[in-house]
Amino acid sequence: MERDIKKLISQMTLEEKAGMCSGLDFWHLKGVERLGIPSIMVTDGPHGLRKQQADADHLGVHKSVPATCFPSAAGLASSWNRELLEKVGAAIGEECQAEDVAVLLGPGANIKRSPLCGRNFEYFSEDPYLSSEMAASHIRGVQSQGIGTSLKHYAVNNQEHRRMTVDAIVDERTLREIYLASFEGAVKQARPWTVMCSYNKVNGEFASEHKYLLTDILRGEWGFEGIVVSDWGAVNERVKGLAAGLDLEMPSSFGIGDRKIVEAVKAGILSEEELDMVVERILKLIFKAVENKRPNATYDKEAHHQLAREVARECMVLLKNEDRILPLKREGTIAVIGEFARRPRYQGGGSSHVNPTRLDDVYEEICKVAGDNAHIVYARGYDLEKDEADVSLLNEARETAAKADIAVIIAGLPERYESEGYDRQHMSMPESHNTLIEAVAQVQPNVVVVLCNGSPVEMPWLDRVKGVLEAYLAGQALGGAIADILFGEANPSGKLAETFPRKLSDNPSYLNFPGEGDRVEYREEIFVGYRYYDKKNIEPLFPFGFGLSYTTFEYSDLQISKKEILDNETVDVTVRVKNTGNMTGKEIVQLYVRDVESSVIRPEKELKGFEKIELKPGEEKTVSFILDKRAFAYYNTDIQDWHVESGEFEILIGRSSRDIALRDTITVKSTVDVRKRIHRNTTIGDILSDPVIGPVAKEEFARMNKNSPFMREGADEEEAMDMMIAIMKYMPLRAVVNLSMGRFTDEMLDEMVNKFNRILEDEDYELL
Repeated sequence: MERDIKKLISQMTLEEKAGMCSGLDFWHLKGVERLGIPSIMVTDGPHGLRKQQADADHLGVHKSVPATCFPSAAGLASSWNRELLEKVGAAIGEECQAEDVAVLLGPGANIKRSPLCGRNFEYFSEDPYLSSEMAASHIRGVQSQGIGTSLKHYAVNNQEHRRMTVDAIVDERTLREIYLASFEGAVKQARPWTVMCSYNKVNGEFASEHKYLLTDILRGEWGFEGIVVSDWGAVNERVKGLAAGLDLEMPSSFGIGDRKIVEAVKAGILSEEELDMVVERILKLIFKAVENKRPNATYDKEAHHQLAREVARECMVLLKNEDRILPLKREGTIAVIGEFARRPRYQGGGSSHVNPTRLDDVYEEICKVAGDNAHIVYARGYDLEKDEADVSLLNEARETAAKADIAVIIAGLPERYESEGYDRQHMSMPESHNTLIEAVAQVQPNVVVVLCNGSPVEMPWLDRVKGVLEAYLAGQALGGAIADILFGEANPSGKLAETFPRKLSDNPSYLNFPGEGDRVEYREEIFVGYRYYDKKNIEPLFPFGFGLSYTTFEYSDLQISKKEILDNETVDVTVRVKNTGNMTGKEIVQLYVRDVESSVIRPEKELKGFEKIELKPGEEKTVSFILDKRAFAYYNTDIQDWHVESGEFEILIGRSSRDIALRDTITVKSTVDVRKRIHRNTTIGDILSDPVIGPVAKEEFARMNKNSPFMREGADEEEAMDMMIAIMKYMPLRAVVNLSMGRFTDEMLDEMVNKFNRILEDEDYELL
């Protein structure tokens, strides 16, 4: 149905226009009944629908309708499976349709700067490329059902500590390469209906008032056409925010923000034309939601639960499998230990907390999958409400484990350890969990630990257990998924989307997290996650991209379509992968790019492609990648654009960031000349290294060198020249005048500088 939105706006009063710019209540946008503009509902996500019941509290904390709880983002990203993320998004979209919800508030694409961030379970990765790809897939899935998404929290929201007032200080290159790149791909690829701004300041300006972020970059550079909505309560100054690009304030300000907008228009501070543009965007969203509404929509709860089980299996990461202890045999006595087996930790705390349609009991699901030939026994092991170890529970666990053939311990982080609103204080699991694992390992040589947690933990007991399965927060079907993996009904295929450091102090943000007062400086700059561990040559507990399988894969035949390209061209990369084991499995093939030699500081390698493939035993497939300019570029702050330096790049194909199977090189030539003009303070080394003026400069300096102190009688001219260059490499040109004892004057310097600049400006010179 066609609607003349501009005509609608012309019929609205100033007060009605201003009113459209804030919510009706906690979850609804305003409508205008006399003009036929309806109110629509938005609600929390992102790994499941959290719609508040009509009689729930106004703050939106309790009583949500039942919905399927899928694995949280930390787990979803570990699947590295774009298609799977779309399936999850589509399922949640179906549930939104059934519950008359127009926009799902998610996904969260913030970077995992520190393992301590209390909301890391809700974010995808430490790597911006993986994060943006996962977010884009999630968005496409939800929006395929006619439901909007809200990509959040834009931007640089990487901690919960003082999150509503903290000022994140981050340099422009780091901002672009890490923290904005995590959102950029999702915006450009998937076109979310809305983007949610974060609470914090970014370089001195609240995100809700940040014109550079909300208008110049998001709309101007990335082409975003939807609305920008505030995080709930993130608005500082409403009029300043609206002028900067913040369209919708949530929740309702109950007239406070609206009055400020009306007063600003009447005072000439804000033009009514600006307000009209904002209202037009909001109305487009409302009517898009109305047009996509499916009357009498329903969904199959059982089918969605089974999908949640399938998804959870792909998200789990097998970290250790000594002596091939997994998959378990369906025989003998198996001890299942840990209160999580009966009271599972399956999701994070805070606004994303879903009321599941049903919830697996891990112990019961293990009993079902194990079958009648196995004897499953249970011991509580620890008290979930206490951190300290309980002696009686430990003794019971020891006795149970000692009588069994194998012990499976379900451990991890209780919900109180990680949640929206506050950060973790350390990377340890509760003492009761660690002590339990140590105690059981003393009496039982065959121990498998299953971890339920939203972010990395230290594992002081790692060398005393044979198996470790990272289940993350795997949603309502975690019990069945854990059982499927343990007994080989499914082959683990997840890989870590974040580095697990050995200890917290290894983390790059350690000295600057969470900052001092209302200021946190991102001094590690672009070296986040594996970029830092690689550069510093620090061995992590488990590297980014790591994950084991019950089968094995062989990589071969790396092919690059062109060995030399311009930076405005693309290149195809292919590699053969073969399943060399005896079980069907999925492998995540990772492509990293390394700049062999650069004039700027760059990471050792960066993820620029990945594909997940399924292979039967003996089966072989070709995996293909397409690399464009961004695969080789860094953000050049001088030209305020992405730039590729001419030179060699390594293409690395890996099983993880630390397990590179194949490599080859390609030469990329830049089509952009970024050389600066020569001046009296340009260093001699910079001049000599320039491919155009370098040879000319060398001749000039050689002539000067004949009368220099380096030319002792009988000295070799070339050797003397090399010595002079080595000593004068970082010397500015003007210093030659100072040190020449009158042989080289200011006039001669000016002539040389002009000569060099004429060469650089020569119209006949072509960079390529």
